Amino acid sequence: QVQLVESGGGLVQPGGSLRLSCAASGSIFSISAMGWYRQAVGKERELVAAITKDGSTNYADSVKGRFTISRDNAKNTRYLQMNSLKPEDTAVYYCNAVLSTNRNPGLYADYWGQGTQVTVSS
Repeated sequence: QVQLVESGGGLVQPGGSLRLSCAASGSIFSISAMGWYRQAVGKERELVAAITKDGSTNYADSVKGRFTISRDNAKNTRYLQMNSLKPEDTAVYYCNAVLSTNRNPGLYADYWGQGTQVTVSS
């Protein structure tokens, strides 16, 4: 069973920073892409940042210049560095991976973490 374990969420003041981590574990064969999504109260879940196997990245317009996604392939871990945080960044953040397992190496599917709360408030 593949598990995505998140850490780093919490309460931070406006203008502050947080670094989210998500480690993938289990019988993973290959990770095609990794990303972070968020869902605020009353809103749809949205893509925050994503990184593909070749290192290409994509960011939501609202976080460009403030957030950075990165990865550590050796540890199957990805990070979201969040700087200059604003109250509107408050949401539950979910890590996501598109990967295949050893049981079926050619079949890629989405896997999700359980989410971590980020609250930006003074």
